[in-house]
Amino acid sequence: MKKIKNMLSYNLKTLIGFEAIYKLLSTLIFLPLFLSIFNLIVKITGFNYLTFENIFSFLANPLTLLMLLILLVLIAFYSLIDISTIIIILDSSYHHQKISIKEAFLLACKKSLKVFHKKYILISIIPLFLIPFLNLGISSSFISTITIPEFILDFIKANRTLSIIYALIVIILIFIFLKWLYTIHYFILEDKTFKEAHQKSTNLSKKSLVKDFIFIILTQSLIALTYFLFVFLGITLIIVLYKNFSNSNLFGNISITAIWLLIALSFIIIVLLSTPISYACISSLYYHHKEKNKESITPLKINYKEITKNKSKLRFFKYALIILILTSGTIFTYLVVNNKFNLNLEYERLIEVTAHRGASINYPENTMLAFEKALELGADWIELDVQQTKDGKIIVMHDTNLKRTTGVSKNTWEVTYEEIKDLDAGSFLDPKFNNARIPLLEEVIKFAKANHIKLNIELKPTGKEKDFEKSVVALIKEYNFQNECVITSQVYDVLVNAKKASSDIKTVYVMSLAYGDIMSLKEADAFSIEASSATKTLINNVHKENKELYVWTVNTKENIEKTINLNVDNIITDNISLAKELIFDSKTGNLINEYVKYINKLF
Repeated sequence: MKKIKNMLSYNLKTLIGFEAIYKLLSTLIFLPLFLSIFNLIVKITGFNYLTFENIFSFLANPLTLLMLLILLVLIAFYSLIDISTIIIILDSSYHHQKISIKEAFLLACKKSLKVFHKKYILISIIPLFLIPFLNLGISSSFISTITIPEFILDFIKANRTLSIIYALIVIILIFIFLKWLYTIHYFILEDKTFKEAHQKSTNLSKKSLVKDFIFIILTQSLIALTYFLFVFLGITLIIVLYKNFSNSNLFGNISITAIWLLIALSFIIIVLLSTPISYACISSLYYHHKEKNKESITPLKINYKEITKNKSKLRFFKYALIILILTSGTIFTYLVVNNKFNLNLEYERLIEVTAHRGASINYPENTMLAFEKALELGADWIELDVQQTKDGKIIVMHDTNLKRTTGVSKNTWEVTYEEIKDLDAGSFLDPKFNNARIPLLEEVIKFAKANHIKLNIELKPTGKEKDFEKSVVALIKEYNFQNECVITSQVYDVLVNAKKASSDIKTVYVMSLAYGDIMSLKEADAFSIEASSATKTLINNVHKENKELYVWTVNTKENIEKTINLNVDNIITDNISLAKELIFDSKTGNLINEYVKYINKLF
């Protein structure tokens, strides 16, 4: 820990300065640039947009693969420069040598350029795979947001065998990648090829894989804990000041502003130091193991230059900036405490909650039991799946085959409704639900109309249907229900056919992936996006066209809060109560706000 502290503090200004510049450039220039390159690749290969329906055609194009490979190399190179610069600065600190941002950056660029040589090219896989997989807090802007979509994780968790396999794969990969932990250090500090660096890293860590991993996790946890303790202390002081000074007290307003600014500043510093802290942990282990193994540790050869600054001008600028921030912050605080400025801004659009296949966590999916419970829990919408039987009946069923939910291994198009209407559709979840049956869409529409709840009707075509969309639209029209439902599908042609059947039916295109000009899909009145594909830009673009965006299937507190912050229109979830609670609280149920409530009670 002492070694980490020394490496961070010795060239602290250089570390913070570089990370501030790097993150600013990433946000303003390089991230938009890489996204523009990807957009260009999509256009060159003849696609206006990407969805799950056409993504495989896009990836099957050899030109696509070649250009994506080039793009990945560029991203890896840019990420490697970040890591390399930090390693160089930390190495200088280890050897008690001062280094400037310019010196560290130029040396990092020079060394990183070697990855374009065949002996070093595989070094580029380290930022692309090691960093996001180990999730060490090493933020490389472009690769730190890699996540597995929640609906895939939900599918894995629901299957015990898949869960075990997933856990084993994660454990195995952790140990494999831990062997690569010091590869970049050997590459940057000792000019080793990938083969040499990988071998030396493996030898260096082979006796301490678990200890190294635990040390890194514990160190970062300690740092995070320290930050949160600082935040809680600051909040406590703010609440005490609120309670003990009148709204018009100048000293109280200035003090509160100063504390908020300190909290904000500490957050900025933590963000800027997230990558350096992570690599300080790894570097400290690197030097520790080398010392223990009696390997030579030679400082990098750098032409150090004397850095001169006009300290008086810099000091004046700092003080002027502090006074400006305190003044504006004090005015802002005064307006808030005197109710002249409202922080509780209403969302532009009302966020509604859709029960995914009904209340399907505790009740058998796509049955009347699940729909009735969804109504009881306060869902605004019920999402259900429909298919067509051999005799043309529209039934509520997700799977094409009836095996999973009824135990009968027959496809929906092979049976008549009379053959399946008495099947047990509930015991698959729990024997106590053995009275649950496969409902007709007509039955659900009657229930929804009587109880004033809306329906998200997803059509699941099998290719065996006859006038599928017309039949669904006819049912909706028969009960005058078109204003209380939407027709959705993952197949765009289904929406086209629904619009042909009735132009006033609202349609929603369901997508696992959404990229590019999806607004050109004119037959979609709204879009339903898998949670990991939902971005602020996408949602803003959809809203600019006066269309709505639904997000599915969002079950965890973290992901529901994320979708609320994105200002989506509809959250499709299995966890109805949690979603309703979080929307109602407008994110007030988090740890810090619970602490605020507790402190308020004390004072």
